[in-house]
Amino acid sequence: MKKYIKREVSETQLEDQIRQKADLIEEGLKYVDHQRKAERGPLDILMVDSGNALVIAELKVVQDDGMLTQAIDYYDYITSNLEGMARAYKDFGIDPKQDPRLFLIAPSFSVTLLNRCKWINIPISLFSFQCIEFENEKGEVVPIFKEITIPSPPERVEIFSLEERLNYITDFGIRKMAKNLLEEIQNWDPNKILIEPIKYDISLKVSGRVFAYVCPRRKHFMTYTRDSENEWHNYPIKQEKDLEEAKQAIRENFERLK
Repeated sequence: MKKYIKREVSETQLEDQIRQKADLIEEGLKYVDHQRKAERGPLDILMVDSGNALVIAELKVVQDDGMLTQAIDYYDYITSNLEGMARAYKDFGIDPKQDPRLFLIAPSFSVTLLNRCKWINIPISLFSFQCIEFENEKGEVVPIFKEITIPSPPERVEIFSLEERLNYITDFGIRKMAKNLLEEIQNWDPNKILIEPIKYDISLKVSGRVFAYVCPRRKHFMTYTRDSENEWHNYPIKQEKDLEEAKQAIRENFERLK
């Protein structure tokens, strides 16, 4: 392996490196322009990717949390003038129907900046870099880029209530019938039966195993349970007389599993 020395560079030198070797950042990336004037000052570099999306790159040669805000200001300006940009750089085939991409390029990024990026709903990529000079190739500085993974935002934990599920039924009489059914089933064994609202339905469990579902609809509700052959059957409940067959099937499955 060749021996090399890490070299410090200025932002101007880094710009020059990217102008010459943009595809070292991402395959197919092409340099378009640099230091283009924007409302908040000159933006560092414009590029176009292999899919013809415009890329706005903000560069820093030191770790700097402020680069994110600065880059978003440039992104706002470019996005607001995207069709004009596509015409101004027509030789590069920029597609104005695609959202531009935002690149942050710096030696490193703080945890604070990474956590902020995970909440930004634009196509943003982070690249760390270092510049090296091989010992036997004096004077030639080569930039090495590495994409940094932005953490994903935490998934929302959805909590459902029994009341919310039952209130989906708009017919008050049917809603009361469903509520009474659940109360009756709970009383079969209050210590073992768990009635649990889920995203759309209500599951009924015994010993950690589902023995039935109650599924609210607008003007009725459905019940699902398994038979002795372990096959699921559904029982639409639209009036009181529909309950008996459903309750019997649910009770039989409960007895098999308890």
